[in-house]
Amino acid sequence: MSAKNTPLTSSVAPGGTEQQDPRYGDIDLWPVTSVLDSLAEAQMTATAVARAAVPQMNDVVTAALPRLRAGGRLFYVGAGTSGRVGLQDGVELTPTFGWPSERLILMLAGGTTALFEAVEGAEDREETASREILSHNPGPNDVVFGIAASGATPYTCAAIAAARNAGALTVGISCNGEGRLLREAELGIAIVTGAEVIAGSTRLKAGTAQKAVLNMLSTTLMIKLGHGYCGQMVDMRVVNAKLEKRAARMVQDLAGGTPEEIEAALQASSQNVKRAILIRSGLTLEDAETALTQYAGDLRAVMAAQADRD
Repeated sequence: MSAKNTPLTSSVAPGGTEQQDPRYGDIDLWPVTSVLDSLAEAQMTATAVARAAVPQMNDVVTAALPRLRAGGRLFYVGAGTSGRVGLQDGVELTPTFGWPSERLILMLAGGTTALFEAVEGAEDREETASREILSHNPGPNDVVFGIAASGATPYTCAAIAAARNAGALTVGISCNGEGRLLREAELGIAIVTGAEVIAGSTRLKAGTAQKAVLNMLSTTLMIKLGHGYCGQMVDMRVVNAKLEKRAARMVQDLAGGTPEEIEAALQASSQNVKRAILIRSGLTLEDAETALTQYAGDLRAVMAAQADRD
C-alpha cells in the first residue's frame, strides 16, 4: 500500500464549510444582481480550487489505472449532497464510456430514497456503511471514492475504512483540509472551498468543486482505459435516435465512408463506434474483437498496428 498523500489546501474565504462568512451577513438585503454575482464568484473559486488539486488527482489516477486494467471496480460512496454528486458522476460512465455496469458500485447513505429526500440519521450509521461496502467484497483491484464536504461524515468515513482494510485503493475527497476522511483514505484530495455564501449549504461551491474533481478523475481514467479516442466517446452506448446520429458522425469523422457504408458498419458492430471504425478500416468484426482484446481496448494502438502492417 502506497503512502498517503498530504492533502492540498488553498487560500479561500474564511471558515470551514459549516462556518459563516461575514461578507454575506446582509445578503438578504442586497440587489438580485449582487447576490447572483457573489454566487458566481463562489463557483469560480470552486473550479480554481479543483484545478489546484491536479497533482493529487494525478496520484490517484496513476494508482487506480493498473487496478482497473486488471478488472477492478469503481465505487462511489457518500451521503447527502456529496453522495448525490458522486452518484451523478458514476451513473454517467456506462452510457458515456461503455463502462460495464457490473464494475460500478454506487453507495448512498439511506439508499435510493435519499436521492429524493433526506433520510434521518442515515449519514451517521457507521455499522451500516461497513456492512454495505463489505457486502460487495472489495479487493486489491477495486478503487473506492469517498466524498464528503465536511470530511467527517461517519457513513462515508466508515465505508472507506472498511474498504481500505479489505485491500481496496481508497480515495477521500473532502472540502476541508483536516478531518477523518483524509486520514482513513489511502490517498486524499482536499479541495478547501471555505465558507459558503449561505453558511453550511454545501450544495453550492463545495458541491461544484466535488463535481469538478470527480469529472476530472473519472474522465481521465476512462480516456486512459481506452474509452476515449481523438476527443470522442467511442464506447458510448447508442440508446436513442440522437445518439445514432452522433455515432454515425463519429464514424464519418474518424474512418470516412458513405452513409450506407457507415450504417452497415454500425449495424455489424451492434452500434459500437469503436468497432465500426475498425470495420471501416478494413477489419472484420472478428478481427476487430481480436485486435481490441490484444491491445486492451486501445483503439489508437490497434490503428497504429494496422498501419504498420499495411
